[in-house]
Amino acid sequence: MSETKGGEGAPLAPHTMEEMVAHLKERKATALQLGGQKEIERQHASGKLTSRERLELFFDGGIFTEFGMLGDHHSSHPDLKGRKLPADGVTTCYGRVNGRMVGVAAYDFTVLAGSMGSTGEYKVAMLREMAAKWQMPIVWLLDSSGARIQETTGSQFAGSGYLFKEQVLMSGVVPQVAAVMGPCAAGTAYIPGLADFVPMVKGTGSMALGGTHLVKAATGEEIGVEELGGSSIHNEISGVADMEVANDYACLQAIKDYLSYFPSSSQQHPPPLPNNNATSQREESLYKIVPTNPRRAYNMHKVIHKIVDGGIFFEMKAGWAKNLVTGFARIEGKAVGIVANNPLVLGGILDVNSADKGARFITLCDAFNIPLIFLVDTPGFLIGSKVEKEGIIRHGAKMIFAVSSATVPKLTVVVRKAYGAGYFAMCGKAYDPDLIVAWPTAEISVMGPEGAVNIIGRKALSEARGQGGEVAEAALRAQMEAQFRKLIDPYLAASYTYVDDIIDPADTRALLAQGLEASKNKQTLRYPRKHGIFPV
Repeated sequence: MSETKGGEGAPLAPHTMEEMVAHLKERKATALQLGGQKEIERQHASGKLTSRERLELFFDGGIFTEFGMLGDHHSSHPDLKGRKLPADGVTTCYGRVNGRMVGVAAYDFTVLAGSMGSTGEYKVAMLREMAAKWQMPIVWLLDSSGARIQETTGSQFAGSGYLFKEQVLMSGVVPQVAAVMGPCAAGTAYIPGLADFVPMVKGTGSMALGGTHLVKAATGEEIGVEELGGSSIHNEISGVADMEVANDYACLQAIKDYLSYFPSSSQQHPPPLPNNNATSQREESLYKIVPTNPRRAYNMHKVIHKIVDGGIFFEMKAGWAKNLVTGFARIEGKAVGIVANNPLVLGGILDVNSADKGARFITLCDAFNIPLIFLVDTPGFLIGSKVEKEGIIRHGAKMIFAVSSATVPKLTVVVRKAYGAGYFAMCGKAYDPDLIVAWPTAEISVMGPEGAVNIIGRKALSEARGQGGEVAEAALRAQMEAQFRKLIDPYLAASYTYVDDIIDPADTRALLAQGLEASKNKQTLRYPRKHGIFPV
């Protein structure tokens, strides 16, 4: 290579175009080496792919456009003096996923533990701006130790909060996905906290506001990474995550599947897919799934699988608040969000966590024009001193607030029980369902016969017990419950037009398909306001 001296202390530089291009390729080849072979081998040994391996699997044909590849840190900290950090530890790019443009920020643990440096975060800020301006989803592939201490000590820290503010401003504008594929400590943990969809890789993904060493220093608690913030913690206990997946490959596929139900932005509608199930298909197998005895439990998942295209259901937060089922499916190729009580868990009752789960999911669907289907079988909200102390009123209000605010098409099927405020939260008649139908097994009431008799028949039952003992009391209770049950007959609700129709369960899918088609151009008027006051 022919080179010339550029001045005192200046490096030798190529002077022909061919030499310049060769020099450029050398620099990019160095950047593609990430943290070096030894770090890459360590990454693979821990069961993780590198950022670039993940991106090649994620984008259609492995093709994407990267910007900021030649980025590097510009810190003067002694620990970083003379060090090169390829791409400053984060690959920023965009490309097609399932044929549509998506922007991705992929942190790489092989480069200084994927820590967030100022150059890297400037690149990610550019990506966020592109996503908002170009109306495309943004995905974070997170494998990061958090903010780079060498660049954020002291008052420099103050400028790092733009990330979270901008995430909030983008909320409901474009879909935001934060995949936890490695550690997410401190500042990085709030990226999934503010995202719409959070899959976590089992065994490698973790998130916590303070790592194990910081927790020990601050509180004296000795705890492992998995116990502090592993995938089981956030999928089953905290509810921060939406899905637990087996490995990086499953995680990337889950993101692709999730995005397939969504439009690229809130200004669009979800793209329909070809449908192989005929609308006229009857599902008489539903007769055997749902017991006519209201005290017998069943798995609502089985009902869902029978009424959606191909039986395919993409469930959200499957391991948390299992008494409420939420997730995405398709009916005649149209994307829908499903909110369903599950009598197999706590009898399908709504509690603090399930109300939060329902409220968030309803709000998510409403933001991106995804119609909602409610499958109702709930005895209402949980009562008692324990849940009152937990704020059941406040949490229940979140779900009622969300369903009241939603303007997308809303279709309600009362399968069995629809008691009390649980009926309201599950989009009862007063909450503007575009279609509300009931099965012959439906029971719409302020409460069940047992609870009602305990209140309105308390005096009579006490007198019966005093006169004839337990046998007389039991006989009177059965008589009163039978009388009350006549008042919650679904045909009575139909006679008052509190439901649009009582349907053959086998026709549920066909009626939902028709309801979705009829309401697809729905427009809802609202009072002028800046925003409502969410009951957090």
